[in-house]
Amino acid sequence: METQELKVTDTLEGTGKAAVKGALIFCNYEGFLEDGTKFDSSYDHGRPFQFVIGSGKVIKGWDQGLMGMKEGGKRTLFVPAHLGYGERSKPRIPPHSNLIFHVEMIEVRPRE
Repeated sequence: METQELKVTDTLEGTGKAAVKGALIFCNYEGFLEDGTKFDSSYDHGRPFQFVIGSGKVIKGWDQGLMGMKEGGKRTLFVPAHLGYGERSKPRIPPHSNLIFHVEMIEVRPRE
């Protein structure tokens, strides 16, 4: 079985600080399965999602795919299953699912 690659598409180039390893980032996102089913959205939670990039707290596709993204930017990530949840299933995400995320970078706080 051929392994698919992470695909990163900038739909809007940001002008603010760029996400670097160890920075605390704040972003909004919507996550979809390949058939177009939405499985999660920070907009539905009413607040941005925040995490330290490059620390392994999120799926590999996010740690890799959001690196270098600038504040104010919008990016679409195609995350192949092996960089997503792999064999694990999550609520509304079957095992071996390729995932598509639309991400908007709100703020990047690099470590001082």
